[in-house]
Amino acid sequence: MSEATVRGVVHLIEETKTYGQKGFRKRLVVLEQDNGRFTNYIPLDFIQDGCDTVDELQVGDNVEVSYRLSGRKWQRDANSDVKYFLSAEALRYKVLGSGGGGGAADPNEAFDDAAEFPDADIPF
Repeated sequence: MSEATVRGVVHLIEETKTYGQKGFRKRLVVLEQDNGRFTNYIPLDFIQDGCDTVDELQVGDNVEVSYRLSGRKWQRDANSDVKYFLSAEALRYKVLGSGGGGGAADPNEAFDDAAEFPDADIPF
């Protein structure tokens, strides 16, 4: 599976949640992007040990996050409808600048240095 990156301003950092008997851990971070017409909110899941790395982040930080898409199929029983779920699993991040003042990153600014990532996969 290939990785992609996304840039934005940290809008929300949730506490780490633990699930099941084996202790699966997940922590949600939401990035905000303002394209001038509307605000885009991008939820990213940090899992297991990645949850602890989020302690370094602050709301308002301008970040670039590497992620991979993860999908799963779910069906209650053979007679029920099949449902599909998609999530963006964050792998690592880089703080590009501290915000503090809130507001969203300019999406044009976020991709001005695209030449640094010549082999980047575009997720759309």
